[in-house]
Amino acid sequence: MSWPKTFSINLQLLGGIWILQTFPSIVFGLFTRWFHRWALLAGWLAGMIFGTIAAYNVSTPTTSHWAGSVNTLWGHTIYIGLSAIILNIAVSAVLTLVLRAARVPAGADETLPRQYTADPVDTPAPAPAAAVLGSEVPRGD
Repeated sequence: MSWPKTFSINLQLLGGIWILQTFPSIVFGLFTRWFHRWALLAGWLAGMIFGTIAAYNVSTPTTSHWAGSVNTLWGHTIYIGLSAIILNIAVSAVLTLVLRAARVPAGADETLPRQYTADPVDTPAPAPAAAVLGSEVPRGD
């Protein structure tokens, strides 16, 4: 069976929508402590479901589903990934406030203070490249 080339293109477009949904969880989860971890997960899920369904519902006169990655929303043509990430962030922010108000534990951060530095002071400097290149490397003859 031969698949139309449009299937490959549409899967790439859908992949772009999906990968964009990981941005809030990764960036906000790693670089801020404001968002609740379960809210980030719920936002990711909302963005994934909305983005997938929205992409599925895009049609043209010749194609009934998966016809592109843009949709009309409130009278404007918008990239589905952008509308899905806006939903993702909105769900994450609102649910964070709800979970905090309900006093749901956010979990323990097990990162130690010394792990926040890239180059700890007590770490010895690596040997210069010339010293490594000039030394004899034993062979396994």
